Amino acid sequence: MQVSIDTQAELGLSVTEATTRAQIIGATIATIADHGYARTTFARIKERAGLSSTRLISYHFTNKAGLMQAVLSTVSETKSEYLRRRSEGLDPADRPGNLRAYIETSVAFLRDYPHCERVLVEMAAHADDRDGWAMTGVMVGQLRTGALRRQLEQGREEGAFGDISPDIAALSIAQAIDGVAAAYAADPAIDLDRYGRELADLFARATAR
Repeated sequence: MQVSIDTQAELGLSVTEATTRAQIIGATIATIADHGYARTTFARIKERAGLSSTRLISYHFTNKAGLMQAVLSTVSETKSEYLRRRSEGLDPADRPGNLRAYIETSVAFLRDYPHCERVLVEMAAHADDRDGWAMTGVMVGQLRTGALRRQLEQGREEGAFGDISPDIAALSIAQAIDGVAAAYAADPAIDLDRYGRELADLFARATAR
């Protein structure tokens, strides 16, 4: 995954610093995706990024917590922007249509950004890492169900959905997408478009008035 240098430059860094920072974040994402969170070390990141020393990682991010904050922020921004682009043109008031788009797009994200999805799963599983970023659990939770829960709650209040529990429905949808992610990791040949459509159909019926 290529990390945007422009995003890093917004921090007031020089071009060289922004490039190195983006390189480290990209290498960390790839390392977590390939080896898992627990086996992602500064040494592995250094090797993946082609750095001369692990001190460059400490220079840019101070410690593991700072690096993981930057990684999770990058993954979050990537997924949020992907969902936003794929939802352009939809009527915000069409709650069922937006729910369908969210589910189908979230499944498509598994194919287009598999490393990002793997990182989210790994970081959720290690949110209690005392050396990691303290807000990891909160941020992953918001990314997985926060916006979706609010969308469901608004739709229920407006009468677009039935008498559902937004918390339960949002968690069920997130877990269903996690299931697709696991199936796709085991067999990359599965038809993700079909999975997305059928999941959207399933939850359209479950949330209907």
